Amino acid sequence: MSTRFSSADAAWLHMDRPTNLMVINTVLLFDEPVDWQRVRQLTQERMVDAYPRFRQRAVESRLPLRPPKWVDDTDFALEHHMHHLALPAPGDTATLQELVSDLMTMPLDRSRPLWHTYMIDGLGDGAAMICRMHHCIADGIALARVMLSLTDAEPDAGIGPLEEWRGDSAPRGLLPDIAGSAVELVSGVGRIGSAAVRQGVDLVRSPAHAARLAGAIGRDAGTAVRLVLTPADAATAIKGDPGISRRVSWSEPLSLAEVKQIAHSHKATVNDVLLAAVSGALRHYLQERGGPVAEVQAMVPFNLRPLDQPVPRKLGNKFGLVFLPLPVGTSGSYRRLLEVHRRMEEIKNGRDGPVSYGLLSVTGMTPEPLERKIIDMFTAKTTAVMTNVPGPREPVYLAGTPVRSAIVWAPTSGHMGMSVSIFSYRGEVTVGLMTDAALIPDPAHITDSLEREVQSLSRPGHARRRTPARRQAPARR
Repeated sequence: MSTRFSSADAAWLHMDRPTNLMVINTVLLFDEPVDWQRVRQLTQERMVDAYPRFRQRAVESRLPLRPPKWVDDTDFALEHHMHHLALPAPGDTATLQELVSDLMTMPLDRSRPLWHTYMIDGLGDGAAMICRMHHCIADGIALARVMLSLTDAEPDAGIGPLEEWRGDSAPRGLLPDIAGSAVELVSGVGRIGSAAVRQGVDLVRSPAHAARLAGAIGRDAGTAVRLVLTPADAATAIKGDPGISRRVSWSEPLSLAEVKQIAHSHKATVNDVLLAAVSGALRHYLQERGGPVAEVQAMVPFNLRPLDQPVPRKLGNKFGLVFLPLPVGTSGSYRRLLEVHRRMEEIKNGRDGPVSYGLLSVTGMTPEPLERKIIDMFTAKTTAVMTNVPGPREPVYLAGTPVRSAIVWAPTSGHMGMSVSIFSYRGEVTVGLMTDAALIPDPAHITDSLEREVQSLSRPGHARRRTPARRQAPARR
């Protein structure tokens, strides 16, 4: 059996380059050994059997402008995709980070389904699991839900079939409160055209309806033009043409209650606080290297998938991308927080996410050379990809072993060389960095600085009331 790729999924498949592989990388950490045989059973039962994409290959069409196909792998075997490794001595976090960095440079074999799991023993007294899945299978929100479906709320749960993971703690991405209605809105050139045809009778009968539709189309066209004309980020110590090697680092777990308290004190959100801390950490890193300190634009995934429904068995990508200028050029932790909050409010009231999804879908229907040029144009506008996925509020268990922490990195594409991951779980937040080794060989300096930024914002002197004057554009270096 075979099925055609959607245009958005085809775009992600074709973005693969040796310098930027379109692979979503996940690391799960455990404080004790894991029953890997049981993990294999869970993977077969709840992932491979439940979602066809994990037993299908991506096959390119021989005809021009025809999308690839998903084709069943007649030679599928779990051992081709699940690997048991021992972490080399000394078996510490730095050794694990080096292993993750090395695996990130390995392309997935196109002759087999596009995923791998590495079961790692020897991380101190505990263990780790590294999962690598190609972005063409699904977006990060969907894959996070697939991964969490392998876990249980109780340590003694049986193997059993897939149980969809959802509820109040369902992952919502960086912009949770604007995704719900966006799925129903016009999201691309093709969809605008088909919507106009379907509503032709209404346009004749209702001039007011015609005016509203024309306004929506004009607004989205204006948004598309603005996205295309957004200028490229300047070259800095953290932006340049990426190479093949990667480096990863992640922070110590931060107290979610403390971050929420900071947000409450400043009438901001948890996302605002963490993005302000990232901005401050990047500012300090650039200052230490003596280069220019200016705004850094991030590319942020914008979820368009309904979260009150099960993940479809065919998975796929359903998200847009928005540009978020980080106030790296703004001095003062408090002023950076106010500026992030202001910019986030503007994004929440805009249409960038749905419109960019339409642009990506159209891009996936173009010839690969043109598609590559379009991707290069858009990625030149940004320095980093930034994701935030809230995980479960209570501990979850994989094969009976409690999951201590998780880090999920979105891939970078085109000219980008840094991915920032924020993942909250059981009352803690972990921030992970994936960087190009030539541009940022020491990402731990940034994660360490980020922890200090959060501590700075938690000081009592920063809990002050905002005034209209403080909402003005802050001073720049």
